[in-house]
Amino acid sequence: MTSAPVAPEQPLNETLQDVDTWWRAANYLSVGQIYLRDNPLLRRPLEKKDVKARLLGHWGTTPGLNFFYAHLNRLIREQQREVLFITGPGHGGPANVANAWLEGTYSEIYSHVGEDEDGLRTLFRQFSYPGGVPSHAAPETPGSIHEGGELGYSLAHAYGAVFDNPDLIAATVIGDGEAETGPLAASWHSNSFLDPAVDGAVLPILHLNGYKIANPTILSRMPEEQLVKLMEGYGYHPYLVTVEDPASTAQAHADFAAALEACLAEIDAIQAPYRTGERTAVPADAPDAAGQTDHAPRWPMIVFRSPKGWTGPAVVDGKQVEGTWRAHQVPLSEISENPEHLAQLEQWLASYRPEELFDDAGRLRPEIAALAPAGDLRMSATPYANGGRLLRDLALPAYAEHAVDVEKPGEQRVSPMITAGAYLRDVITRNPTNFRIFGPDETASNRLQAVYEVTDKAWQQRIDELDENLARSGRVAEVLSEHLCEGWLEGYLLTGRHGVFNCYEAFVHIVDSMFNQHAKWLKVSRGLSWRQPVASLNYLLSSHVWQQDHNGFSHQDPGFIDHVVNKKADVIRVYLPPDVNTMLAVTEHILGTRDRVNVVVSGKQPTPAWLNPEEALLHVERGIGIWDFAGSETAGPGTKPDPDVVLACAGDVPTLETVAAAALLKEQLPELNIRVVNVVDLMVLQDPGEHPHGLSDRDFDTLFTKDKPVIFAYHGYPWLIHRLTYRRTNHANLHVRGYKEEGTTTTPFDMAMLNQIDRFQLAIDVLDRVASLGSTQAGFRQWLQDERARCRQYTRDEGQDPPYITGWELQEAQEQTAD
Repeated sequence: MTSAPVAPEQPLNETLQDVDTWWRAANYLSVGQIYLRDNPLLRRPLEKKDVKARLLGHWGTTPGLNFFYAHLNRLIREQQREVLFITGPGHGGPANVANAWLEGTYSEIYSHVGEDEDGLRTLFRQFSYPGGVPSHAAPETPGSIHEGGELGYSLAHAYGAVFDNPDLIAATVIGDGEAETGPLAASWHSNSFLDPAVDGAVLPILHLNGYKIANPTILSRMPEEQLVKLMEGYGYHPYLVTVEDPASTAQAHADFAAALEACLAEIDAIQAPYRTGERTAVPADAPDAAGQTDHAPRWPMIVFRSPKGWTGPAVVDGKQVEGTWRAHQVPLSEISENPEHLAQLEQWLASYRPEELFDDAGRLRPEIAALAPAGDLRMSATPYANGGRLLRDLALPAYAEHAVDVEKPGEQRVSPMITAGAYLRDVITRNPTNFRIFGPDETASNRLQAVYEVTDKAWQQRIDELDENLARSGRVAEVLSEHLCEGWLEGYLLTGRHGVFNCYEAFVHIVDSMFNQHAKWLKVSRGLSWRQPVASLNYLLSSHVWQQDHNGFSHQDPGFIDHVVNKKADVIRVYLPPDVNTMLAVTEHILGTRDRVNVVVSGKQPTPAWLNPEEALLHVERGIGIWDFAGSETAGPGTKPDPDVVLACAGDVPTLETVAAAALLKEQLPELNIRVVNVVDLMVLQDPGEHPHGLSDRDFDTLFTKDKPVIFAYHGYPWLIHRLTYRRTNHANLHVRGYKEEGTTTTPFDMAMLNQIDRFQLAIDVLDRVASLGSTQAGFRQWLQDERARCRQYTRDEGQDPPYITGWELQEAQEQTAD
């Protein structure tokens, strides 16, 4: 613990007077944004008509944010630092906008918001106003990569931002309410993955203003000794700064300035020997650490205590506001009904002495404007907050070098994820500083272990002799927190790099809400011409619902896809590659995309290789296609009769069962005309008016017919397919099989039977829905039912699936039986 040096109170020196002036200006602009629609500089007495009808915004955290920003600007200017400002309490958006305007960035980007009185009027009026800008640090806000409307992710974003950015400091304000969230609590551990040699630094500023919306916060009420031990246990060196007297702003400035200078000096001292090679990390608790001087670094942080709503109204209607939860949002909320509130607002605004801040034209006085750092060193203009400016295309390995030769469909079985792992290994080799893989302890479990041939897992804690693939530097980061994996990757992408998040399919649900926020961010940023495109957020989901037979029901949930497709079509893509070469083609494709969320779901077990490399590329490019080898239609051009039935499939296991069902039907009913359609890009099913990948109605009807039965075996919950196709001509004849929440610890084929996507059930569905068959196939239908029962019993007797199921090959279908 280090308390900031406390000097006897004295007038501010010139440098800190400048900081205070900037702080006053930012506070004035922040209050103006929350309240005013006119009279931005109080040229005349304030009237009700000058105040917005709907008062929206959050004052409580804003003065603290402005305080930190002003002090950081001083050191950026003096030391030429590259700093990214991350606002955990992002509902303090007025602060971010105010400082962007003061730095000139806002008017450079939004020319209609000028640097004069009319510009101020527009700046104030637009905030939380119809047709204006949001109240949070949203994509529209220059300098932001973190909206903060949903609390908990600031510190994870900060660490993701500084990975592989050695010159960057992410100054990250953490609200004490946010600090109570699970993701934030886990994020303190991120320093265990930060390599001082190649990564930048995160400076956490834990802002304890005492209250959330209506309650006190845990950390603000925790005894200081306990709080210090908590932060030290997380691996930080806390500097404590406390505003004892809210009116003594001079003391607060002096104390915080000393703490901030000490923190930056400590960061330099930590990084320097690692970068010169003079030292490497040896954790303090290593058995032989006593005789060594090198230990894993303990990074500095600041714990800053100040009143909530600092410098705002102290008392309103006889009740204490400053320093209480009442300052959280709008301290004076009855302007139109209560003349005393209007008078207090005018006094509040005047307390910042706007006449000292702006000239007669409403422009920021030149001596104040000169306090901003220059060019890209302005935190509102840093390219790290507009990552597309820094983005470089990946050097991707050749698809052909990894594709698998396929002479006959389904003859060989290959793990798609093992092949993808080898591809990602070569991606890492070719892109050693701007590509990372994140995962919750599942990279090898998901069969991507080939990456460890060229890299390790980053790790700064003790490394024991028996540990494998751990090193101080590495392109893989694994921590058993899906929140951290997601947050790190988002921060990494938004600052101009590339990466993937690999995860068990069922547990990616843990980051449902984080995905929501990132998808919303992309949706908005795509509409801002000044925000450059960033690399897509790529999910590689494996160990999926149909291959979690050993872990059981808790690990069986394909519903993340349903969640994803709720978002804007311009942003989301869902891929279900049916085999190894399509998986490879999809992986190559997604790594070259921008401003998307790509969800790829693939099994890790060896599965039939259906398509040769050329066919797989074409299939992925189309997103959907007829598999002539699986159906009974003849390949190539020429007029063909309509099929009697369409067997459609999406997902590796449903595809296998569909092809096997078609083989059974072709053997028993050679006269039945069967079309097999495989879907790899799920969104082609949707109406083209809803998604850019959607098939036209003509193309959809050509594939699925206008009036023939369609049996669709789908990887996930069946109703999603109905939802995507409800506008299609032949929707009434669409029958979907998929996961129905039937699961347990059992065999893979028993899982398929439990959910009725197995080959026998699909064949039964065809018999039941092709009207021309009528009752002529009653015997065949009974055989299919009996075969299901025999397979089920085999699993109970032998504890495994029948060999003719596990070893099934397309050309041998007619010879196989469970008996």
